[in-house]
Order: sequence, then C-alpha cells, then structure tokens
Amino acid sequence: MTKLKIKSGDTVRVIAGDHKGSEGKVLTVLREKNKAIVEGVNMVSKHQKPSAQNPQGGIVKKEAPIQVSNLSLLTSKGETTRVGYRMEGDKKVRFSKKSNEVI
Repeated sequence: MTKLKIKSGDTVRVIAGDHKGSEGKVLTVLREKNKAIVEGVNMVSKHQKPSAQNPQGGIVKKEAPIQVSNLSLLTSKGETTRVGYRMEGDKKVRFSKKSNEVI
C-alpha cells in the first residue's frame, strides 16, 4: 500500500477526469482503494427504498469516491501544489513543494 499525501480536511482541486477544475474539502480517504470522497464533487444518484431513517425513500444524491491521482492539494493562496515530507526537529511535517511552506 502506498503512502497517500492527501488527508481528510484538505482542500483539493480535481486535475483530471469529468470533474476537472472542481474544488472541495476531503471528507474521507479510502486508503485500501487509493480513493477519496470530496465534498460536492463526483455526485451520483442513488435510488433508496423507504426505511425508518428515510421514510420517503426516492432518489438521493451523494458523493462517490474519486481516484487520489486525480486530486491536487490547494495552498492557502489557492494554487495547486505537490506535497513532500521533511523532518523539522523531531517532527515529520508535510510541505508544499511549490512554495516550500509547511501545510
């Protein structure tokens, strides 16, 4: 399993695929599948039967996972960047390879 450089809570931009250019916050990361669920991106319609939690049933829109290789981290300035790791003292920190600032 590879090390994923995108974590929950990061703001990302989709750089490839049908949703190219969309931005959102990472809700969850599925490490086994190398995928992430991004808020408001890759929305799919799911037909749901009525249940106790959803007595109406019907068509529900929800986010589907998107491949991590299609995502790029956004810096505080709003530009995309790659992520690196380095040691600062005793801590390992993530940093932006474009601006060299700690994320």
